[in-house]
Amino acid sequence: MSKKAISTYEREMKKPAFKKAFGKSYKEFLLSELLIAMMEADDISVRKLAKEIGLSPTVIQKIRSGEQDDVKVSNFVRIVKACGYSVILEKGDERIVVGNGARKNSKQHLHFVHT
Repeated sequence: MSKKAISTYEREMKKPAFKKAFGKSYKEFLLSELLIAMMEADDISVRKLAKEIGLSPTVIQKIRSGEQDDVKVSNFVRIVKACGYSVILEKGDERIVVGNGARKNSKQHLHFVHT
């Protein structure tokens, strides 16, 4: 019997420094992709979104590009609401709507699951 070779990813994930850096980058990537998907679904530009929520277009662009390494929850909720979505926290059967901005005519549903 031969021993199963592990992938480069599996080998690198055993290194604590790599795993930590990968986790941080992955979260930034997810936030960036989520913002891009919401903006495309709502057909809203960086400038229009920034003006609507009172943030600099530079801040929005940095989030989109992954350069922004953290975002205030209040800013995230404002961005989500401006794109016609709500932030929903779920635990078991409990459901809390943080942003009540989903548009009735919105046909887009974004599902990002991170476990």
